[in-house]
Amino acid sequence: MIKKLFKLIALLIILGSFVLGWYWNEYKIFLQNPISLTNAQTFTISKGNTVKQIAQSLQQKKIIKHADYFRLYTRLSKQAGKIKAGEYSLKPGMTSVDLVDLFVSGKVVQYALTIVEGWSFKEAVEQINKDNNLLNTTALMDITELAKQLNSPHDKLEGLIYPDTYNFPKGTTDLQFLQRSYKQLQTILAQEWQQKAEDLPLKTPYEALILASIVEKESGGNSERSKIAGVFIRRLNKKMRLQSDPTIIYGMGTRYKGNIRRRDINEKTAYNTYQIDGLPPTPIALVGREAIHAVLHPDKGKSLYFVADGTGGHVFSKTLKQHNRAVRKYILKK
Repeated sequence: MIKKLFKLIALLIILGSFVLGWYWNEYKIFLQNPISLTNAQTFTISKGNTVKQIAQSLQQKKIIKHADYFRLYTRLSKQAGKIKAGEYSLKPGMTSVDLVDLFVSGKVVQYALTIVEGWSFKEAVEQINKDNNLLNTTALMDITELAKQLNSPHDKLEGLIYPDTYNFPKGTTDLQFLQRSYKQLQTILAQEWQQKAEDLPLKTPYEALILASIVEKESGGNSERSKIAGVFIRRLNKKMRLQSDPTIIYGMGTRYKGNIRRRDINEKTAYNTYQIDGLPPTPIALVGREAIHAVLHPDKGKSLYFVADGTGGHVFSKTLKQHNRAVRKYILKK
């Protein structure tokens, strides 16, 4: 009887070893074989998801065949507690080991949004609101509250975010996007201010930003920023009015319909530099580094006037007589 019992136990041990060996072999094959994808696709791990939930979701989506093997690997490799939430890009040819490494790395899918130089703050916010990968959390905020959230001392936010292409993961909030862009502008403005030329008629970085926004709109992003900045700096030094058309347009707001009329030039708004001395109260557009640099390192010429030549450039003049001649030629076509 005892011999039969020992034989039974021995048989069970052999069978158990065989079964365990078979499962272990299947487990190793599972780790080595590519996941079941023929095309790239995204996979989202939400905050608070357990490894069990992640594994089951992968199996339900037919990305992996064995949820239990996936869970086992995360525990044996001591990676279970290191997996990060986010949206991941899974590609054909990856293995389950690659999946775990990816989830632990936190290298989530990045989306891109471009904010363009010369846009208004309102245009930038509209573009941000259109992006479905950003969560809208500021819709009910007024400008004062939004300025507070950005830690800005200015009540008006025109010109106070930096135009650039930003990469971000899905689920980023619009406020986080704006905070990042605001900080980027402050960093660049501070860097440029520290290296500014001497004897400029600009007392603060904010004044430099205001003038840079006018240069940005006047230049249209071309290479003449420094020359245009030089004209405005010299006019400020001479106590001449800036007389910049974009400031008229900005002061008109939604009333601007594509043309500047004589009565628009004569209208005294807070921004119309044909009617006010010095700088307007705020920037009139979003400003890139080049325009900021141009204002703080202006061209050293003698021009006091410029007019668009119709080809994207400008004709610069030292005297009003020369300028009037250029206006007749390029604007009035006489």
